[in-house]
Amino acid sequence: VKFYYSSGSEFDEMFVGVGARRVRELFTAAKANGPALIFIDEIDALGGKRSTKDQSYSRMTLNQLLSEMDGFESSDEVIVIAATNTPGSLDKALTRPGRFDTTVSVDPPDMKGRTAIAETYLAKIKKDATVRAIDIARGTTGFTGAELSNLI
Repeated sequence: VKFYYSSGSEFDEMFVGVGARRVRELFTAAKANGPALIFIDEIDALGGKRSTKDQSYSRMTLNQLLSEMDGFESSDEVIVIAATNTPGSLDKALTRPGRFDTTVSVDPPDMKGRTAIAETYLAKIKKDATVRAIDIARGTTGFTGAELSNLI
């Protein structure tokens, strides 16, 4: 399976038509090389709720994404997934049935998960013998793995 990664901000261009062209090129490549998986990280940069204050190039880019997602045939063998930290900010047209209609929430790790993550990162650094992963985990409720990495 061919994997295509893109950040939502890669489509955000100030020049009219560039973002829409990038979306079109991504989907064309994936369809030509299927089976394929397209992953768009931080989709809220591309698919945030539209307003009358939006620049025309932003609307064009989002409209192109919506059009590409509507144009799939079962023979295209392309799956599109996306990630965001702010699902409530997404345009309703993007989350309607047939597009991104399934949501999988990934919550921050629990105590056991934070301990395991802390152990992984602590193993890579020099530290005092009194530094323990469990103590870090206890003081970092709500932290993500990335936040733990940054802390350690």
